[in-house]
Amino acid sequence: MRTALVIGTGLIGTSAALALAARGVVVHLADHDPEQARTAAALGAGTDDAPEGPVDLAIIAAPPAHVAGVLADAMRRGVARGYLDVASVKGGPRRALEALGLDLSSYIGTHPMSGREKSGPLAATGDLFEGRPWVLTPTRDTDTEVLNLALELVSHCRAVPVVMDADAHDRAVALVSHMPHLVSSMVAARLENAEEAAVRLCGQGIRDVTRIAASDPRMWIDILSANPGPVADLLTDVAGDLEETVRALRALQSSDEAKRLEGTSGIEDVLRRGNAGQVRVPGKHGAAPRVYEVVAVLIDDQPGQLARIFADAGRAGVNIEDVRIEHATGQQAGLVQLMVEPNAAPVLSAGLRERGWAIRQ
Repeated sequence: MRTALVIGTGLIGTSAALALAARGVVVHLADHDPEQARTAAALGAGTDDAPEGPVDLAIIAAPPAHVAGVLADAMRRGVARGYLDVASVKGGPRRALEALGLDLSSYIGTHPMSGREKSGPLAATGDLFEGRPWVLTPTRDTDTEVLNLALELVSHCRAVPVVMDADAHDRAVALVSHMPHLVSSMVAARLENAEEAAVRLCGQGIRDVTRIAASDPRMWIDILSANPGPVADLLTDVAGDLEETVRALRALQSSDEAKRLEGTSGIEDVLRRGNAGQVRVPGKHGAAPRVYEVVAVLIDDQPGQLARIFADAGRAGVNIEDVRIEHATGQQAGLVQLMVEPNAAPVLSAGLRERGWAIRQ
């Protein structure tokens, strides 16, 4: 791949363009908002000048509802040898393209399983997809050259290619992305009119659950409108679990011992099923999940504190597998939770103490 055209310079399109440009690909940028394309170009993602002839690959980074129209226009103009889209829904756009009677041998649907709660080119990074799954949905009609171009894009972005059927993909993302986003929004909505005294008690748990609720509602309306059936089916199941859980909680209020035992059993069931589901979530680099030890370090809210901790961990010879930060309410301080291999925890604790850090059990 020597040349590419990215149509749609939001978070995903600009991030892909940055990754390609960093690897020597000449990237042309286009957007329905020319100012957004100019912003992406200023970030080093490519040029907003139109290509003089067909490029090797056109990447359509438009919302699902607009993918078919943008793709059809690009194909009719012959702007590229191969075409792909990066929308989060795959079955609908392909069926829309088929209905237009286009030759789809030069097209492949794809979906990088990565994103942020922020949108737009200014939120883009060239390493957004690194180590993340990138779904490819080829069909029997997909030209081998186009599949190879898609695989080259995934490689340049340092993502992990995963081949799936388009409709199977849509059911999967409903489970792991679309339904959780709605649930996160529902939980966050409980905070809108909550008392200020209660909100001030927010800790890492509520931050984890509600983080993705900060995403752009307009973008998510586009996504959910393209995949409503599978999401509704899953929410029906969640609603059943909620109903059972509410009944169990009400039973715990009863003065009848048998009913309280029944309530305890119901709560235990949902918690244990939650445990069983959570352990199936892939761990680092997609590997089987692992149990890490937490080393908690008290820090002041001052510039350079995190850099010092990571540097001191490196001096102790310990690799940090993951990190979380919990800010102390009303104080200029926080608790950094460093996740490490269990046998490395004592080494890290001792090394950080030697360098003056306050370790919390």
